[in-house]
This record gives sequence, structure tokens and C-alpha cells, in this order.
Amino acid sequence: MGIFDLARVLKFLPGIILGLTMHEYCHALVAHMCGDSTSKDQGRVTLNPLKHIDPLGFIMLIFVGFGWAKPVQFNEQNLRNPKTDVIKIALAGPLSNAVIAMVLSILFSLLSSSAAIHSTHVRQIVSEVFIYAIYINWGLFIFNLIPLPPLDGSHLLLYQLKRYPALYNGLYKYGSLLLFGLIIGSYVTKINFFPIWPAIQFIGEGFLSLVGYR
Repeated sequence: MGIFDLARVLKFLPGIILGLTMHEYCHALVAHMCGDSTSKDQGRVTLNPLKHIDPLGFIMLIFVGFGWAKPVQFNEQNLRNPKTDVIKIALAGPLSNAVIAMVLSILFSLLSSSAAIHSTHVRQIVSEVFIYAIYINWGLFIFNLIPLPPLDGSHLLLYQLKRYPALYNGLYKYGSLLLFGLIIGSYVTKINFFPIWPAIQFIGEGFLSLVGYR
């Protein structure tokens, strides 16, 4: 890897580590708050990135743009209100990324309009780190809402399909393969099956403009 590529990866890291850690931490925290101690017993109710980041998924996310963290496990039978608690747990991760993206956007807008950083070079590096972190977290928010297992959005869809056991079981069993196949298909055919980047740009740029960034 060249120096330029390494520098670019280092600018990605804060956003990726922050996004993945908060995403899984919020899953674990909400599961624990809803009555299941599995995540607590496994040491997942923590902000320690090492407890949440999957090495292979982390590397894939950096170099390929698609990756994963260690999934948070929970026992549905231990939840106080399983029907609604499963949805809460599923949404906690993506929503945490949306909140992070919004908070970082506000901070970035304030920082950009101030004279706190005098060095042009330092200002450029800080700006790129912020922008990467903002867009990565919007990406995690949008991507995880895709209604295919094992993504968080699948819980919303599968809950509605429980009345159709054959369809529910098939999607639950083969959803991951379908998702992976569509991702590979996008790379091979150059057909964008998941127009995530346009959505990220639209939401990211829109919110930055809303909070006063020019």
C-alpha cells in the first residue's frame, strides 16, 4: 500500500471505529434494558471497540466498502415485550449512526466557521476526517435498514412475514446469501442494486446545509 493510500485509510478509521462501536453498543444496551442479559454477560454493553469489531469485517469495510461487526446476540424469550423489543433492539444500531452523523455534522459546521485551526494543512486533514466519519455513519444507517438478513432492517420485514411461515423461513435462511449475491453482482455487472451512495450524499449534504455548512 502506498503512502497516499495509507493516509486515506487512517482518515477513515475514526469514523469506522466510532460507527461500528456505537452501533453494536446500542444494540447490546437496548437488549439489556429490555430484560435480556445475554449481551451483558458477553461483555458487549461496553464502548470498548475490541469487544465489537470483527477483524475480517473491519478490513473488508475499509478496503471494499462492505463489512460487518460482531453481531449482538440476545434471547427473545427473555425480553419483556418480545414483539416490540425486537424492533427496538434492531433499530437502536442504525439510529445511533444517524445521531452520530448529525452530531458530527453540527460540530463540523461550527468548526468550519471558526478560526480555531490556523494551519491550512491541519484544517484539511480535520475536515476530511469529519466528512469521512459523517458519511460512513450515514452509510451504516442506510445500509443496515435494508430489509434482508442479517441486516437490522430484516427484523422489520420478518416480523410482518411471520404469518407466512414458508416465506419467513426461506428469507431467514437464505437472506444472507441473497444479500451477498446482490453485493457481488453489483461489483461484477456494475449495476447498482443498492443505490446507497446517492442516498448518503442526499441526506449527508442536506443535513450539513441545514446546520449551516457551506
